[in-house]
Amino acid sequence: MAADEIFGQHELLSSARSAKRAKRVKLGSSVKVAIRLDGAPAIRAKLYELSATGGLLALSKPFEQGDFVEVEFETSQGKVHAMAELLLPRSVSSSSCFQPFRFIALDDQDHTRLRMVLESLLAQTVVGVPVTKRPAR
Repeated sequence: MAADEIFGQHELLSSARSAKRAKRVKLGSSVKVAIRLDGAPAIRAKLYELSATGGLLALSKPFEQGDFVEVEFETSQGKVHAMAELLLPRSVSSSSCFQPFRFIALDDQDHTRLRMVLESLLAQTVVGVPVTKRPAR
C-alpha cells in the first residue's frame, strides 16, 4: 500500500509532540516486526524498544534515513499496523544495526492497542509493585 493511501486512511499523528520524551520499553528483540517499503515484500526485523512515539529496530542492514515504511507487529493486545519514518541508523556493523523510527500515522484501533500494550508493559517494569496491586489514584 502506498504512503498516500495510508495517509488517507489513517489518523495523522501530530508532529508537534510534547516536550517530555515518551517512556520507552526495552523488548530485547523479542518482538518480530514486518517492514514494507514502497509496496515491496516485507522485510523481517526485531523490535528492540517501543514507545508511544516510535521505537528501535534491530536490522540486518539499515534503511535510508527518511524512508517512509509500513510497520506491523503482534502484541498481547493484537496486531499494530502503522506508517513510520526511519531515522538515522546507529550502531551499524557489517552484520546488523539498530535504527530508530517514529510513528507518523496510526488508525484509532492500532493507536488504542499500542497505548494498552505500553501501559501493561510499563506497569510490569515498576519494581516491587505488582500489576494487580497498584495503588489507587
